[in-house]
Amino acid sequence: MHTHLPTTPFGRRSMSLGLMASQVTAQAVTPDVVVHKWKVFQHIREAREAIGATDRALAILSALLSFHQETTMCADGDLVVFPSNAQLSDRANGMSPATLRRHIAILVHCGLVIRRDSPNGKRFARKGPSGEIEQAYGFDLAPIVARADEFKRLAETTQAEKKAFRILRERLTIARRDVVKMIAAGIEEGVPGDWRGYRMAYEGLMERLPRSASKAMVEIILAELSVLRALVHKALEDFIKSQNSSANESHNERHKQNSKPDSKNESEYSHSTEKEGEACGSDNVRMLPQRDLPLNIIVDACPEIRGLAAGGEIRTWRDLLATAQLARAYLGISPSAYQDACAAMGEGQAATVIAAILQRTEQISSPGGYLRSLTKRAQEGKFSTWPMVMALLRAKLDQQRDGAGRIRSSPADGPRPAKRP
Repeated sequence: MHTHLPTTPFGRRSMSLGLMASQVTAQAVTPDVVVHKWKVFQHIREAREAIGATDRALAILSALLSFHQETTMCADGDLVVFPSNAQLSDRANGMSPATLRRHIAILVHCGLVIRRDSPNGKRFARKGPSGEIEQAYGFDLAPIVARADEFKRLAETTQAEKKAFRILRERLTIARRDVVKMIAAGIEEGVPGDWRGYRMAYEGLMERLPRSASKAMVEIILAELSVLRALVHKALEDFIKSQNSSANESHNERHKQNSKPDSKNESEYSHSTEKEGEACGSDNVRMLPQRDLPLNIIVDACPEIRGLAAGGEIRTWRDLLATAQLARAYLGISPSAYQDACAAMGEGQAATVIAAILQRTEQISSPGGYLRSLTKRAQEGKFSTWPMVMALLRAKLDQQRDGAGRIRSSPADGPRPAKRP
């Protein structure tokens, strides 16, 4: 039984209200409180950032707890341990004396232990005649017992905050993935939208996100990224809805057309090559010009393609290739079908075919199947874009003749096709 408990530290160490508060808290605990010292230590370790302890300070605290003989700690038991610096350093993995003193001070400052210094600063215990300790000078572990419930609450709060932060980072990762992949899908599928602007906005947000971001910063970035994700998602969703609407209307129109005896299905239409100007035989294909069609003739014959172009104009082949990607998605042609066409015909001729299909979309029930049919002909060497485009030009001239009674020529119409020998 301790005869008295020192209040002030030895030597030059000053007394503070914080040290006094720790002592008051330790004295206020009820005598019947019993705690498991290693469970409390686990709570302290989990909440060490909230408590203000360092990893090395916790190593010293673990060593101090090991000098307490029992696994449980009672408020009315002997809670003062008195190891020498050498013994404490040995159990703290060989910590140097200077480091040991510095982190013991942190334990005292955090209110985890209380110094009970002897008159000369030495740590020892005085035993009575029966062998029990009458007076001990060293480190009082009473705060571990007195603040056990507080440490448990701090540990639970810390774990909850870590879980919330982990979930927040998971949401950020998913939002980043969604935005990147939806932008890539929009560009690949040729969906109309400000994809360059979306990508620049995403890159700007990621530049503001540091490698070790705080919870507050992650919340801010996630909120802005969620807005961007909603915009990108809406652009894709609106395009899909418009495609479904167009598909339903096209289906109804095809149903009406197929109800007529003289209507043509896709396979019949793909074989009526004389009307559309395709060359069925390989000999006829060899007689056609081997050079690409002039761009102005293609645009003249297929003016509908301009409606999908950026700014409504197609000035270069690059413009045509980019717009053909948009037209491909608009027509519901799969990327694989278009890639096969590019491989068989070349990118320029494939883009020309897409423009021609777009021009005659009301007459073609399945643009994807029609493109695959032309791709097969191209692989067999039985297809050229010249007859197709010339047929569209003749149809345009016929419409002008029917509307005005004479052919109106202008520079925009381009050169008239030469007669074949």
